[in-house]
Amino acid sequence: MSDEQGYMAYLLRLWQITSDGNIVWRASVESPHTGERHGFADLQALFAFLEEKTDCPPRRAVQAGNPTSPARAQTSRESANT
Repeated sequence: MSDEQGYMAYLLRLWQITSDGNIVWRASVESPHTGERHGFADLQALFAFLEEKTDCPPRRAVQAGNPTSPARAQTSRESANT
C-alpha cells in the first residue's frame, strides 16, 4: 500500500458536465493532509488513481445484482453488520 499507516483520506468532489450532448462525470480528490489535488476527466481515471494508490488490481466488471462479486464494495452499514 502506498501509505505507510495503511490509511488515506481524500476530499472527493464530483460534478457533471455536458460534452457533445452527453452527460459526463468529472472528479477531483484533495488530500487534507498535504493539500495535493488531482483532477479526473472521467470516473475511470478516478478509479485508476485509487487502484494505484491502494495497490489494487484493475476493477473487474460487476454483474448487476451479484452480491458476491469481488468488485462490490461494502457500505459502512454492511460492514457494521458483519
